[in-house]
Amino acid sequence: MSNTFGIIVGNRGFFPDHLARTGREEMIEAVTKSGHKAVVLGPDDSKHGAVETREEAIRCGDLFRKHAAEVDGIIVTLPNFGDERAIAETLRHANLNVPVLIQATPDNAGRMTIADRRDSFCGKMSACNNLKQYGIPYSLTRLHTEAPGSAEFAADLDWFAAVCRVANGMRHLRVGAIGARPSAFNTVRYSEKILEKHGISVEPIDLSEIFGRVERLKDDDAAVVAKLAEIRGYVATTGIPEAALLKMSKLGAVIETWMKANSLDVSAIQCWTSMEEYFGVVPCTVMSMMSNGLMSSGCEVDVAGVLGMHALRLASGTPSALLDWNNNYGDDPDKAVCFHCSNLPKHFFEDVRMDFQEIIAGTVGKENTFGTCVGRVKAGPMSFARFSTDDDTGRIRGYVGEGEFTKDTLNTFGGAGVVRIGNLQGLLRYICENGFEHHVAANFSQTASAVHEASVRYLGWQVHRHNG
Repeated sequence: MSNTFGIIVGNRGFFPDHLARTGREEMIEAVTKSGHKAVVLGPDDSKHGAVETREEAIRCGDLFRKHAAEVDGIIVTLPNFGDERAIAETLRHANLNVPVLIQATPDNAGRMTIADRRDSFCGKMSACNNLKQYGIPYSLTRLHTEAPGSAEFAADLDWFAAVCRVANGMRHLRVGAIGARPSAFNTVRYSEKILEKHGISVEPIDLSEIFGRVERLKDDDAAVVAKLAEIRGYVATTGIPEAALLKMSKLGAVIETWMKANSLDVSAIQCWTSMEEYFGVVPCTVMSMMSNGLMSSGCEVDVAGVLGMHALRLASGTPSALLDWNNNYGDDPDKAVCFHCSNLPKHFFEDVRMDFQEIIAGTVGKENTFGTCVGRVKAGPMSFARFSTDDDTGRIRGYVGEGEFTKDTLNTFGGAGVVRIGNLQGLLRYICENGFEHHVAANFSQTASAVHEASVRYLGWQVHRHNG
């Protein structure tokens, strides 16, 4: 996943300015080697393409503003002490409202004479002090000093790229809310106004409108035929009635058309049990396919739950799922069963097939519940996230953390896997004491740190990092 970074090269005249020249080149090389693009002043624009004076700061800020539509984040590199005022003025003038990473290059203990001494170790503190005064948020590398060409900085650059994707991707998110919240699910209540205040828009549509549009679609409509072929190619459908598959195809075609028409990124869909009673299938496969295609979709109109799915998806570039914290696993306090009926993306499964929804079938009949994606969740690293709107404080709050899906034996229905999370009992206590929902977003990645950094530092959310 390629990002575009603006680069500010710090310089201070009474330090060796040849370090600014080589430092600029080293940072550009590090950024491009990682598959990203760089927007940076050239040697013809300022001394060594660095920023030291106010005039150079304005020039660099203008360059960033010219590329505002492309720049995902800004890297401040300090090959020597750097001029902290010029760095802050550049960021203020650019006014891009994107994440900022501060990097300082380490000194070599054998080259500490006036000709080669950097003092970036100290200059980083001054740069951060000024940014704090200017009210500009910023992120730090894990080590206080890291060479641009080091493995440590390469890892931090990957992390920062994920931070940028999450922060920028969540600010203008558009969510499709399909149907009303089921009356039995008070737990998925949320505030549209709080979300809108944070740049997240919700576009609602009633299930009756969806069903009406489905009703008007002919069986041989091109979109329906294409969606039916897509479903057959996505999951094994042995034993599923043709009539049910046709309904799913029409449902998928209608939702896809509506989302495109309204420029929607993700969706939350009413299921339990209106979909089954009045339409005759579950939407799970349609939702699974959307999530697998990186357009996260959560059930029971859990709009806040989809935020967690999308944040993890942005950080990792891979599909997310919405699961229940559902069962203990034997007497191991750090293990639990995460489950859904299920609409999990195919990316999550060892193997998957289409079947009927065993829980709802007892109420509405098996014939009305075909369309679930059933299988065992594969083993691998796991990141989890949950966000909620808090009416008492007017804020978005949440928690993130990491663990793993295990290979432990599990004999059940739906989509399910066993998770191991350090101090799981502490996490469960935190969830219950703070009244969080039983739904949690999960992703096969280790990206909790990036999601936490983006949500707290750049989005202004109140987010707890488990075991952080």
